[in-house]
Amino acid sequence: MDFTNRGSNAPIAGQPLNTNNNPPTFPNNNIGNRQHRPKAKAPVGLYKWGSLGLGVIVVLLVVAMLLALVFTNPKSQSGYVYSNKLQAVFLNTGQVYFGNIASINAQYLVLDNIFYLQSNSSSSTATSTSSNSNVSLVKLGCELHAPYDQMIINMQQVTFWENLQSTGQVAKAVAQYDKTYPHGQTCSNNSTSSTTPSSVQNTPPASAKP
Repeated sequence: MDFTNRGSNAPIAGQPLNTNNNPPTFPNNNIGNRQHRPKAKAPVGLYKWGSLGLGVIVVLLVVAMLLALVFTNPKSQSGYVYSNKLQAVFLNTGQVYFGNIASINAQYLVLDNIFYLQSNSSSSTATSTSSNSNVSLVKLGCELHAPYDQMIINMQQVTFWENLQSTGQVAKAVAQYDKTYPHGQTCSNNSTSSTTPSSVQNTPPASAKP
């Protein structure tokens, strides 16, 4: 066997010839010894503007939700009451009362300054709604049970209610009543039933609260 070439720097396939008799160099495959370059940090201003933009978006979303609630929710009934007009309240019993709605919600309706219609066939009238009418407008208060001039009506009993124009017969009759009895009414001692509207007189009203 020929050992004369032992120790000689024989060229390795795929490597260039080393003509300077220097030891060959090989690529460093030690991955663990590689030096990693630090990652570039985002500018501080970028984070600041990003947070500001996110805050603006949140505020706009909240405002949009509030506007949606305002414009999609139906208007409450109290918003339809004309405080300077009379209202008519129709009950599912067929009775109708006229007056001023002082308060209204989903549970009850409070009516003040109350009048109601009564037939003229059995008694005289307190206020006639028409010279040729068979019904009269009676002021509440001189009935047998002597109620105050206020009603709290269960909304389940209300069929509907409406505002009345001042040109209507009921509004005109109430206005005439106020002129005739500027201090309201009082009930005579012989008032014994709710069918005696003639007992209305020119005295202070019976609308004071206890």
